[in-house]
Amino acid sequence: MDSNWNEKQAILLVGDNPGCHVTEGNPVVESAKYVFERTNLVSLDERGIEGAARYISQKLVEETYTPSTWRTHPLHLCPPTHFSRTDPCTRATLNWIFLISSLNFSFWSEKEGTENGEHERFGVEWRAGWGSEERRVWTGYWSLVAAINRALEAGIPITDPTFYASVERCPDSTIVSIFTPAPQCTEVIPLLNERIAVIREVGEILCRGFESSFLGFMNAFETRHGGVGHGSALQLVRMVTENFPSFRDETIFEGRRVFFLKRAQILVAEIWAAFHPLSAHEPHPFFPAGVHELTMFADYRVPQILHHLGILAYPPALCAQLEGKASLAPGCREELSTRAASVLAVEAVREEMIRPSAGPDVLQDKDKTRKDNSSVSGVLIDFYLWDLAKRVEHGRQVIKNIATQRMLPAHRTRSIWY
Repeated sequence: MDSNWNEKQAILLVGDNPGCHVTEGNPVVESAKYVFERTNLVSLDERGIEGAARYISQKLVEETYTPSTWRTHPLHLCPPTHFSRTDPCTRATLNWIFLISSLNFSFWSEKEGTENGEHERFGVEWRAGWGSEERRVWTGYWSLVAAINRALEAGIPITDPTFYASVERCPDSTIVSIFTPAPQCTEVIPLLNERIAVIREVGEILCRGFESSFLGFMNAFETRHGGVGHGSALQLVRMVTENFPSFRDETIFEGRRVFFLKRAQILVAEIWAAFHPLSAHEPHPFFPAGVHELTMFADYRVPQILHHLGILAYPPALCAQLEGKASLAPGCREELSTRAASVLAVEAVREEMIRPSAGPDVLQDKDKTRKDNSSVSGVLIDFYLWDLAKRVEHGRQVIKNIATQRMLPAHRTRSIWY
């Protein structure tokens, strides 16, 4: 790795030529290498990588886990089955995904692991899914999704940038009420003031320069890169971070600017998954070249499951910090090392999975007719690992046939970046 990689090279990596598909690589990977080598704290276990790659490969095939799995989550607002740019549902879905991604940060609770913690932590009471009569309390990331859905159902146009950008139409009190916790909860949603600030920022930017919608932003992106289907997923990440300061997940470490870009990448990945064609013969309406350039989304939940799977190795001092639920400051050595190692770990798992002798052919869908390299991208691995972490955490799944480590608490860092 070139230690002189700098900000100018980062821009070149992301690309700046209309119609250009970038192949040079994602600056998040280079940043992760830089941090990983210089922190020398969290490490990767080669045997764990090999075993986990086999396990994930098998599960992706057994569970038919594909980009279209996104549509099966009961709280997701899904676009039309057959894509139409002029369908109002397309605009509504893009606005929904954008707002969710703008606020997709910091859901860990001070109540986790305490007596009655799961009942007292911040949660939102809403339906078990769109169209369901069953009610339940949603926690963690799903509390955000449930709160937004509940507001929409109540007639509050909270995903409309012209609404949430306006203090007159949407005062702070309205936003606060949208995040009203379930009656038994003793917590409010973390970083509420920061969430309000993000809502105002992104809404004002969309209204000022992008036709007051994220569809308008996508139109501008496609115009910039030479038309429909010409801009890459990584180029869209760059344009998002250029225009929205609250998506610039980066820091200075040992004199160098390093990038993780969790929410910008997951925004693009969610669009990719939501609009993924159900037919193998249709190109993706936004990303016909796929999202293979994107990395995993360096948060706190995926590192937790990567450690449990034996992929990440933590030194005893870090294990003690996690067990003791100590707070890790944003940008500290332990936090950066954990996030950087997670990026490299998923890259290593992906590379192991695509080796010809790695095991089940995850490049085929359930009818064994289509090859698609995007199906073994870091994005899909991340999606699967995040879902797996939640199932393991709640006792709904036990990982068998590979060696695992005890499930440590996720690292605790309060931040708008993840």
